[in-house]
Amino acid sequence: MKTVRVVMTVVLLGSIACAAPAQQQKTPVDYVSPNIGGIGQLLTATVPYVQTPYGMARLAPVTTPGITDRFLADKIYGFPAGPALLMASVGDTSTKRESYASDFDHDSETTTPYYYSANLETWGIRAEYTATQSAAYYRFTFPRSRHAHLILSTLKDAEIEVVGSHTVEGSARVGGTVSQIRNETGTTREYFYAEFSRPFGEGLTWQGKTISSLAKQAGDEIGFVSDMATTAGEQIEVRIGISYMSEEQARKNLKREIPGWTFDRVKAETRAEWNTALGGISTVGGSERQRTILYTALYRSLGRMTDITEDGKYFSGYDHSVHDAEGHDFYVDDGLWDTYRSLHPLQLLLDPRRQQDMIRSYLRMEEQSAMLPSFPSVAGEQAVMIGHHAAALFLDTYEKGYRDFDVERAYAAVRKAATETTMIPWGRGPLTELDRAYFSNGFFPALDRGEKETIAEVGGERRQAVSVTLEAAYDDWCVAELAKALGKKEDAAYFGKLAQNYRNVFNPEIGFMAPKDKDGKWIPDLDTKLDGGQGGRDYFTEVNTWIYTFSVQHDVAGLIELMGGRDAFNATLDRLFVEQYGTSKWHFLDQFPDATGLVGLYAQGNEPSFHIPYLYDFSGQPWKTQRRVRQLMDVWYTDGPLGIPGDDDGGATSSWYVLSAIGIYPVCPGSPVYEIGSPIFARSTVRLGNGKLFTIVADHVSARNKYIQSAQLNGNALDRAWFAHKEMANGGTLTLEMGAKPNLQWGSRPEDAPPSMTTPRP
Repeated sequence: MKTVRVVMTVVLLGSIACAAPAQQQKTPVDYVSPNIGGIGQLLTATVPYVQTPYGMARLAPVTTPGITDRFLADKIYGFPAGPALLMASVGDTSTKRESYASDFDHDSETTTPYYYSANLETWGIRAEYTATQSAAYYRFTFPRSRHAHLILSTLKDAEIEVVGSHTVEGSARVGGTVSQIRNETGTTREYFYAEFSRPFGEGLTWQGKTISSLAKQAGDEIGFVSDMATTAGEQIEVRIGISYMSEEQARKNLKREIPGWTFDRVKAETRAEWNTALGGISTVGGSERQRTILYTALYRSLGRMTDITEDGKYFSGYDHSVHDAEGHDFYVDDGLWDTYRSLHPLQLLLDPRRQQDMIRSYLRMEEQSAMLPSFPSVAGEQAVMIGHHAAALFLDTYEKGYRDFDVERAYAAVRKAATETTMIPWGRGPLTELDRAYFSNGFFPALDRGEKETIAEVGGERRQAVSVTLEAAYDDWCVAELAKALGKKEDAAYFGKLAQNYRNVFNPEIGFMAPKDKDGKWIPDLDTKLDGGQGGRDYFTEVNTWIYTFSVQHDVAGLIELMGGRDAFNATLDRLFVEQYGTSKWHFLDQFPDATGLVGLYAQGNEPSFHIPYLYDFSGQPWKTQRRVRQLMDVWYTDGPLGIPGDDDGGATSSWYVLSAIGIYPVCPGSPVYEIGSPIFARSTVRLGNGKLFTIVADHVSARNKYIQSAQLNGNALDRAWFAHKEMANGGTLTLEMGAKPNLQWGSRPEDAPPSMTTPRP
């Protein structure tokens, strides 16, 4: 899916090669290759950020505009300085920003989560940087030159002031288009404070004009160019603090996090921070390539949400005020449609304290704006995608035993979202007649063929009627379960009934989920592969009904019954992975550009697919889950620039790989269980948030030995293809005996299927 990121908006590049210290044993961070995915399958490439885990300062080179496959860009235009752009050059000055761009070569580049370096070949300058939580640290090594330059510039609605012989501060507006950001009560600004290791030199210029040594500029496309002489090998460093509160706070952030000119020490400290975070999962066995993919995926899974707490306070784009953090960090920059499925469950395993702070942040944003966000940014709510999936995040955290947040208030927030906020795609606001039709009829109505849209709130993303119904049913199940846990029986019954609405859009005549018009009649002659227009958006969200038919995570047993039992369910699931496109592949992908990572009509590159390979665990054929997840990992996740099957969406796609590689996956967040897949490592150890260790042992595992023959959990025989969170919450061991042929008996009994609405919860 496509969203606009507004926290440290930067673009990319870095080396595909891993950067491990010579002659030293690799640590987890040495396996990370941030340029994996630097060429997008069709849409968005990854960004090789240098940052701390969940950090405010995210740094990556700004490369050739218009080249979206950033690994293929040929020039670096500069580096992030908060809302500004920093660049170095030598020679004559120019009035054009483009004239400072430099050629570069990946072969002379180093990229890691904590450090980046590249040769600015046009100027003969070596550029390096590292980052802390809310500060950036640059080091430029110059050639001998009579005219060496550091250029600092901004684009829109900015202010810059030179406040000393080697210091500058400023700010710029943060935000997106009106349709992307609900930012109705004020503006959000990003501030910076920058110190240079030597004075600016003989003078400052901008666009050919001399500016005073203590100058302030405001407007669009403002900045300065310094001019100084350098000796061969001379290094000039720049330290930059950022803030969403003020220039003064940016200065405080810098002084607190980088108090001296100690580039290598800061680099080492950020490296150590990443090793601690990535050390949450350790592995034995597997190949170097598999470890590279795993730890790169884990690195991408630990970048968001973004902690924007500064000195115990934070700025909220939801009421445009500074608040006391009250001892709990404040987080923004999320996209729950993407992240509730596997990213948040993975983070919850590794750091439940942080996840509970994230929930507190959602509740604060709801209090500040009277609306529970789904895609919070520093500038406000991004009005994108569908669903009210905060309910899944809250319930999953609660059910796994982490309850250090105001659960009653959390319930009130998700209940309000479910009953008072529109379900229209890419919309935020009160209920419309479409929402009232949903509550009355049990489904979101679709337009008849050729019927023109009459609801003003529906925009270019169309109604997506079937997907809205299915995802609302899941969200309502989450609200029902939270109500049940809190003893709210009437609410539990009401939302539990709404959770069954998925049944209303299953057409038994065709065996797929399908759209109904406002009168409850099926839209006739549905083409299950190609109907719905661009991205299927008349009826579905970015994909077709072959994928959304399986979007009943909360009641797989009910779906199996609806589809005619296990045999019929498995037959359709089998077909999904081999069915072809109904047209040429290029035409199919032109209509469904998010549906990348194809295996048949299954799309590993798009989030609604993620749980589907694990559904065989529910239908008595877990060996097919083991086969498919291995295939998906082997084919669609690689260690090169094409190594991500689709948009990573802030780590969502990567988190699927991390969990699948160690052998588990949460099909239904909110149900405190993990389905078992096929681990690729002989031993994977997860360091849980309480310090206990949970280890997954895969005896005799190999590329061929991907099938589970038998299992033990904490020393006891395990015949089912799932286990409860409480069975591993205090540590333990899952031991799997692996072999080259499926064991058709293991996990095949109906009574051993994972829990669902129609089966008891653990």
